[in-house]
Parts: sequence; C-alpha cells; structure tokens
Amino acid sequence: MAGGLAMIALIAAGTGASAQTQVRSPQKAARTSIAAARARADRIVAKMTREEKILLVHGLFPTMAAGKSKEELIPSAGHIDGIPRLGVPLVRESDASLGVANQVEQRVGDVATALPSGLATAASFDPVIARAGGAMIGAEARDKRFNVLLAGGVNLTRDPWNGRNFEYLGEDPLLAGTLGGAHIAGVQSNRIVSTIKHYVLNAQETGRNILDARIGEAALRMSDLLAFQIAIEQGRPGSVMCAYNKINGDWACENRHLLTDVLKRDWGYHGWVMSDWGAVHSTVKAANAGLDQESGQELDKAIYFAEPLAEAVAKGEVPEARLSDMVARYLTGLIETGAYDAPMPTQAVTPDYAAHAEVAQRAAEAGIVLLKNDGNLLPIARTAKRIVVIGGNADVGVLSGGGSSQVRSVGGAPVEIPLAYGGSSSFARITYHASSPLAALRKALPGVEIEWQDGRNLNATVAAAKKADMAIFFATQWTTEADDVPDLRLPNQQDALIAAIAAAQPHTVAVMETGGPVLMPWIAKVPAVVQAWYPGQRGGEALAAILTGQVDPSGRLPITFPADASQPPRPRPVGLDKLSEVEAAAAANPAATPAPTLQSFPVDYVEGADVGYRWYEKKGLKPLFPFGHGLSYTSFAYRNPIVTGGKTVRVTVDIVNTGQRAGSDVPQIYVARDGSGDPMRLAAFQRVTLKPGETRRITLIAEPRLLADYDTALPGWRIQGGAYRVAVAHDATDRAMVSTTRIDAQTMKP
Repeated sequence: MAGGLAMIALIAAGTGASAQTQVRSPQKAARTSIAAARARADRIVAKMTREEKILLVHGLFPTMAAGKSKEELIPSAGHIDGIPRLGVPLVRESDASLGVANQVEQRVGDVATALPSGLATAASFDPVIARAGGAMIGAEARDKRFNVLLAGGVNLTRDPWNGRNFEYLGEDPLLAGTLGGAHIAGVQSNRIVSTIKHYVLNAQETGRNILDARIGEAALRMSDLLAFQIAIEQGRPGSVMCAYNKINGDWACENRHLLTDVLKRDWGYHGWVMSDWGAVHSTVKAANAGLDQESGQELDKAIYFAEPLAEAVAKGEVPEARLSDMVARYLTGLIETGAYDAPMPTQAVTPDYAAHAEVAQRAAEAGIVLLKNDGNLLPIARTAKRIVVIGGNADVGVLSGGGSSQVRSVGGAPVEIPLAYGGSSSFARITYHASSPLAALRKALPGVEIEWQDGRNLNATVAAAKKADMAIFFATQWTTEADDVPDLRLPNQQDALIAAIAAAQPHTVAVMETGGPVLMPWIAKVPAVVQAWYPGQRGGEALAAILTGQVDPSGRLPITFPADASQPPRPRPVGLDKLSEVEAAAAANPAATPAPTLQSFPVDYVEGADVGYRWYEKKGLKPLFPFGHGLSYTSFAYRNPIVTGGKTVRVTVDIVNTGQRAGSDVPQIYVARDGSGDPMRLAAFQRVTLKPGETRRITLIAEPRLLADYDTALPGWRIQGGAYRVAVAHDATDRAMVSTTRIDAQTMKP
C-alpha cells in the first residue's frame, strides 16, 4: 500500500498536476517478472487436481450465492475461494471505476472516496492525476479486503449519448490508453489486481447484451483495440474483462480472434480473461476461444465453467492443457501484481479519507473545463456583491453517474432517487454526493450575498437573477450504465430555464454537471460555460475554487461536443426504437407468454477508426466545442517549433505563459500523411504548468502507431514513407502552426 500512498501524498501536496515524472513505489519496483510469475504458476497448477482447477475458473456473485462458500461473502461483485493447501488466496472483487463501489448500499454504512467521472480524469490529460486516482482506489479497496478491482474502463466514447460515457476516458485511443494505463498502474501499486474493460467495442448500453458491433479488422485495430493495447502495455493489468456484446457475429467472451489471436498471441498478454457478469454463453466454445474465468456465475443462464467444463475436459472437447492454462493465467495475474503474496486484512481498516478527499478534489480541479468565458466574466469579480445560485440541487451536493460504478461517498447521499423502470432500475439510483457548491461558494466569498433558488418557480428564479450581479445555473443530466440517453438535450426543460435566466441577467454562468456532451441552444446568450462533468465527492469545493479563481481552469475536452444531434455518426441510440416497442408490448400484455424480448440487432460503426474529432474533420463538420478545447484565466503561446522526422515525429517547442497568473496548458501534436486525405490524429500531448511569463521548452514524440495504418495482409502496422503534416495545436481543429517532415517507411508487429 505504500506505493499508492506515496502517489496520494504527491497529489495532496498539490504537485501532481505539474509533475512530469512518475513516482515508483516499492511494490512496483519489486514486481515479479511475467516469466517468473508464469513459471511459479505452472508449478502450482502441476500440483492441482482437476477438481481444484475447476474451482478457480468460475466465481460467485455474493448477493446470490448464500451458502456456496465457507468463507465470508462480502456483498460485492465477486468471490473466488482459494486453495489453502497450495497457498492459493481467496479473491474478493469489487466494482471500482470511480471508487470502491457500493451500489444501492448493499454494504450498509460502508462509504468510500468518490473520484470525479472518468471523463473528468481524461480532461486533465495528465497520467499523474490518473495514476493517483487509481492508487487511492486501490488503497481503499485493500483496506476493505478486496484484492481484485473491476476498474480500467477504456472503451472509446464513440457516441455522445452513451449512458456509460462518464466512466470512460474519451474518444481518442492515445489519450484513453495512456490515462487508462496510468490508472491501472495506480490501482496495482497496492499489490492488488486491476482489470481493463470492456474488451471490446462495448460502445452503447441499449441492447448491450445482444447487439452485434460490426467493424473492419483494420479500423478496430486502429481505434478501440489500440486504446486497450496502449493501456495494457503501460498498466500491465492482471486481468482483462471481456464485454457483453457480439463483435462481428461472435460474443466478446467467446471470440477466439479477439481473445486468443489478438490479445494473447499478438500482444503477448499473460494474465487472465474474465467475463463480464452475465456475459458467458457457452462452455466449450468460450473456453477454447480464450475465456479463462466465468465471473458472477449466478447471472449466467447456466454455470458454464463448473460441471459442464469438467465434463467437456473429461470428453476431450476442452483439452486438459487448456484448463491448466486457464488456471495458470489466473495465478500469473495474481502473482505478477503482488496480490498472491500480499494477504488482505482480516478485518476492514478505515482508510485515510481526509487525504483521499484531496486526491478527489485535485482530480476534479484538473478536469473541469472552461468552455466559454466572454468578457472574462470568470473568475467571479471582486466587485460582485450579489450572486444567485440556481438549480441542480447545488444547495446540498453534486450529481454522480449511475450503475455498477456508483460509490457511496464519504458524507452520504443528500439526494437519492430510486428508479421505477429502465435497464438500470434494479441496481442504480439517482445519487448526489454531499458537496454543496452553494456552501463552498459562500465560504470562498464571505463578503458576497449569495442567494439560493431551486429553479422550480420560474417567476421567482428570473426575478432573483435580474436583481443579482451574476447568476450561476447548475445544469444536470443524469446518465447511467444499462441505459443510453434518448437525446442530447438537457432534461426537465432546463434549456428553456437557462434561456430565461440569461435574458434577465447578462452575467450568467452555466455549470454543466453532465455525463458527457449536451446540446446548448442558449450558448449565444450565455457568456460563460463551465463543464464540470460529475465532479466527485469534493466537486462543490473544486467548482468554487475554479469559479472564484483560487484555481486556474486547465481541463481540455476528451470528447467532441456536437453543435447539432445530426453531426455524430449515429444521432440516437441504435435499437432504441426496437426496445421501446418491446417495452410497450410488455406493458400492454404483462401476462404474455413468452414475454416480448429484444432480438439481436447490428450496430455498424461506419466511421471505422475515425472516431470523434477525426469524424468531424473527415466530414467537414464544425462542432460546438472541439476535442482538446479548454480555456484558462491566463494565456499560452507556442513558439520556435523544431519538427524532425525519421522513425517518428519529434517536436521541440517553447510553451509560454503570456498571461498574468500561473496556469496549466496541454500542447497537442496532430499528424497525418501529406496528401492522404486522412484526418489528423492526436500523436502526443503533455500537460505543462507555468508561472506568469515563464517559458519552458518541451519535446513531444509521436506514438509511431498513430503515424501508421494497420495492414491486415502484413499483418501489422505499416508506416508509409514520405511527407507528413504536423500540427502543434491547442485543440483538434487548431491549424495555426503546421509543419511538414519526412518519415521513413517501416513496419511494426501487430
């Protein structure tokens, strides 16, 4: 745990946002090599009976598994008994994307530190922030007796309406892979396992258990698979979780090409593949395809990897060597991360919640994005004497996303609303963290009169806005796992309310607590817009620090904000119309036998590898706000670039803080082969913190695979030699500083 706490201390001290070097923990430095871990695993497996091997390749779902284990079943995601005679440890698994989860408070009274959403962490463009968040979660998980965390979500946010976008790390494979790898490394610095998930192309929630995601091999390798590949290389997760959906006709958890050919052969992955909960559909096909462990067995239609697997091995349908490999991979993941030899506490330990809250606040501050600031309305001027804060339950807390990632945060849930229907109704509630922006603003601005309006009374709200010096509206959009949003508008007539407030008060600030992009039909009338995402359990304090100027806004968008719903490749969730028809039929005839069910349907990813900002450039579309965009209270300039080629692109450039206060910038490098007609791709980035007037010369080196195309005939990555355009940019649309250099022709392994 010391390694995780070392990183936590770094961030809590305020140095994480600008630090450019990773802190190496003792556990990380002493991590067992993969070869040694596998050799030890093989020796242990050689001593096992077949029955013992079978015990390790299927796990319990504790809340449905009473009496199935002699060990304590902690209400959580998963449980796999150990083999004491061989020293194989008991494994307890928890959901942990944004903190140690406790959905619908299944462990009564157990709280944890809640990070801001994954998109907020991605908006920091800072691996140090991502690693510190992972280290914090891992430390709390160990204290709570969990040694495998279902973390590391790196699915690309292909569609702005995906209900689970808030858990992920954006639309770009380099950004998502880099920050995902850092987060995983942080978790595992505590000598526990982190997964990476959901492998692969689990890009929407509507019909996620039945849909067939269709995409070409090269396009998949250059987009979603590249994000996973980078994160696995950098984070070395002990386990990979396969997804619910089909990919090109085969279920993700029995897709031999993806599990064995790509993951285990091409990438040389040595850990184990676990299923998502309820994602197994067969025994023989799944085992032979490369699935190593059935998770949450009670949620599958059958327990495929228990007696049916034993019978399949006995008949020779699954080779004994394959079963041994399944177990050896499981043990390798545990041994290599240190989880195998690091006993969990016999009783839960209280984490250092105060230090961990600082980690959450630093992450929120680094990820909040100032989208618009006409007339420098922000930070709040010292001349402001009367402010009205409106809506979003800002008097009591900040919104969080729903689903398996839900954290019961320290301080409790001041607002919690159960769901009457929908795919998430059984395991999600609309939940707020107890961090009031109103209270934080009042504390930060002691000489200012700050009035509260809940926004329910239009006349009172508009009157309060009109008489104030400034109105701050907190807009909310709740999103959740298992349900996509039907459209990109703010719910509950908030757009009309914002427009009415802006008409009465020219100094209006819109603070957006949303799961991802939303449309902003009022944008021309609102001078300042702040994208807060779901800002976590210290979100109120973080927002107050940004709004008042105690902290300079430094977040950059990890996902494109469309100007219109027609701009993205798919304007609304695919299959939502079919789902609505099934739900209507079921409501009309509740006694129907069999009950109406949603049938499998295809989702064609026509954009291929041109996800997000690449799609917009390819189609000549102007978004509302581009990928990489974010304003500051200071200003930055890029000067004296030197661009060189050869094996890859190398850019050396001066980053200058031309303003009057300290701040952080994220210079971004975009590349494309000259004359190819392809959209430019993010190939390098770095977060840089500068004092007023400071100049720092940095060097950015392009990830070579971003210069390449995937060649299925090779197979592998192929860089075509020749001239390449290189943009040193503030965002994905910035072409003010473009150079050309020559790159050598070359190939790379898959």
